Amino acid sequence: MEILSKIHAGNLVRWARDRPEVVVLSADLTSSCEADQFRDAYPDRFFSMGVAEQNMLSFAAGLAREGKMPLIHTFAVFIYRRAYDQLAMSVAYANANVKMFGFLPGILTPGGATHQAIDDIALLRTLPNMTVLEVGDATEVESVLDVMAAVDGPVYVRMLRGQLPRLFAAEEPMRLDTPRVLSRGGDLTLVTSGVCTEEALRATTVLRSRGLGVEHLHVSTLKPCNSPIILEALAQPKYGVVSLENHLASGGLGSILAEKIADAGLGVRQIRLGLQDTFAHGASKPYLMREYGLDALALTRAVERLVGQPLHIREEELAAVRLEAVHSEHKVEAL
Repeated sequence: MEILSKIHAGNLVRWARDRPEVVVLSADLTSSCEADQFRDAYPDRFFSMGVAEQNMLSFAAGLAREGKMPLIHTFAVFIYRRAYDQLAMSVAYANANVKMFGFLPGILTPGGATHQAIDDIALLRTLPNMTVLEVGDATEVESVLDVMAAVDGPVYVRMLRGQLPRLFAAEEPMRLDTPRVLSRGGDLTLVTSGVCTEEALRATTVLRSRGLGVEHLHVSTLKPCNSPIILEALAQPKYGVVSLENHLASGGLGSILAEKIADAGLGVRQIRLGLQDTFAHGASKPYLMREYGLDALALTRAVERLVGQPLHIREEELAAVRLEAVHSEHKVEAL
């Protein structure tokens, strides 16, 4: 699996070169959110706002009213917890063209509960005018700028940084409200987002070896989430639906799917995997995903509950799966 480093940093500089309306705002986390190359390339279009997120959101809304496209860069939790009133009133209510890049979504940080954005989807998808996106790999980090720029209004992006895998083919960029269909099958439907899709790809490879047909969707647009692809996938599985997300199990992707199931009157069983009504503590990403049931093994155990029989899948078997960049509806390859 190809691993790339600091993709957003260089991509942002190239993308913004011929877009003079683009400005970047940072809240004292410039290099931590890969905005340092933009700062150095376009110092007149960079604003260091200090640790004052409420002011930063209001300032960004003012820039948007003057025709600029402000791109806020900070940790996800500081965008919506520290500045929710300004986010709601100055940005969302005004339908301001402010783009917010929230880094370290979910439990991707050892910083513990104060730094872990585990309820951001639940809050922000309820805000009128707000679009909510989440990237899952290097390809989506490369293409999310075009997606968010095409939206006329505020956009919140659950963003990734540092070293990232390329799970999806480079020639297949993210598209607004268009899930990726990663595999086809009629036994169960699996819907994942963000970093959880990498874990799910390992699990689906092994699940298919047990004879299960898995319809696997990767969702990168959490609001709006109206693609008929999703409803079709929810309506057809023999055993039911499993969702896996780097967020509380309530309010995020799993709740979005539950609402769709209820609205359509579908008689389908659903298991929602995510943080189960708890804050997380600080530790490494692999440890936290295993500890809170967001990894491939937890997913296979949920599938066992759904189908009502043991599948005898071991953690070592899941770890041995070799992932390569996949095209939509193409299968991943195992060792």
